[in-house]
Amino acid sequence: MQKWKDFAYSLGNFSSSVLGQTVSAFAIFYYVDVLKVPSAMIMTVMTWYGIWNAVNDPLFGQISDKTRTRWGRRIPYILFLTLPLCLAFALLWMPPFAAGEARALYLYYFAVIFVFDGLFTIVVLNWTALFPEMYPNLEDRARVSAVRQILGIIGLILGVALPSALSASIGWKAMGILFGAISMVTMYASLWGAKERPEFARDEGLGLMAALKATYINKSFVTYLIPAMLIQYTFVGLQAVVPFYTKYVLNADQNQTSILLGALFVTAIPFAYVWGKITSRLGPKKAMIRASLLYGAGLIPFFFAQTFVQGVLICLFLSFGLAGIMVLLDVFIADVADEDEVKTGSRREGMYFGVNGFMIRLGISINAVIMGRVLDITGYDANLAVQPATAVMGLRALMSFIPAAAIVLALVVLRYYPLDGSRLAEVKSQVAAMHAEKSARSAEFSK
Repeated sequence: MQKWKDFAYSLGNFSSSVLGQTVSAFAIFYYVDVLKVPSAMIMTVMTWYGIWNAVNDPLFGQISDKTRTRWGRRIPYILFLTLPLCLAFALLWMPPFAAGEARALYLYYFAVIFVFDGLFTIVVLNWTALFPEMYPNLEDRARVSAVRQILGIIGLILGVALPSALSASIGWKAMGILFGAISMVTMYASLWGAKERPEFARDEGLGLMAALKATYINKSFVTYLIPAMLIQYTFVGLQAVVPFYTKYVLNADQNQTSILLGALFVTAIPFAYVWGKITSRLGPKKAMIRASLLYGAGLIPFFFAQTFVQGVLICLFLSFGLAGIMVLLDVFIADVADEDEVKTGSRREGMYFGVNGFMIRLGISINAVIMGRVLDITGYDANLAVQPATAVMGLRALMSFIPAAAIVLALVVLRYYPLDGSRLAEVKSQVAAMHAEKSARSAEFSK
């Protein structure tokens, strides 16, 4: 029964992947290439989007940590805001304006993407914040993280590989409605496997400013956060560039775009299970370094690919390192939250996942700026069926050397991450003792 509940809880990652990855991979392409909104306009939206996330992610995380209801701290947000989230997602793909009405489409995109992102942050942050609380030891975290990422990869396949094919057959609007409905059902299903530990809700917690200070001066978190942001930038960048790359560099059609992305993510599914085992044996830091090295090396061949088949083969190689990174990211935050509890006495997953969420969205904004700038400089023109050689070269760089450079920077910072070996074991021992004490106090209080 517990395995089925673990599976049910993990369905939330399927839902968040379908929503988040579809937007990451195709929102810019849809508004720029399909609806003909100038890329500079969309870059402006994404800049403000990054500023908005600087505020809403940490704020919503703090609100979640401080929430006290008879249903728990996290679950009520998932229960009541999933439906509005999925409606906002569907509206993103059904603007009431025709292609070419740049000003109206710009304003519509500006409004809807902000509403969608705010709701996405609240729902997914609270769902994710349950993970460290529900699974306190490394073995369970690695095991369930692998299940979550397998389901997340399946959702990612739907969100990244299928929209091109679906848009060609049923249209973008119908795709948005279909994906919104699927995501709503699976996120609600995840509540069957979700649970909260009431003793953590009795923690006094920190005020907003004290919480922000404790978060941003935490060396473990900072030395995780910077590499995670750089890695997430590459995820977002690849997914956003792939439709352009396959169309203009590999001369592939929309169905072949889906096959290319499917090759990358379908192959990653069994590898996620392998990385769960590797993480339990090596520890998160050593496993992440190995996964990142493999992932970074796998990006370089994209610069030289000439055919669709070559692109597929590169994706197959890239998938092993990609799977490891996907399994490990949330395991890192769970360990950081444990160390923070030792220091502050409170469980503050909401704040940590909130700030991490901001950095993920910052990665989206950075990608929009870099991608928009490269497209402009190299002469990309959405009205051309064949792009100039300079634009093709820019797309090659966006798929290879630019994200590979981000991975190199991530590895440099990750060297200084301190939760490894004996230090991590010490934190685990201390937090286990604290949880036993909190459970005993909670049992006495309930009598």
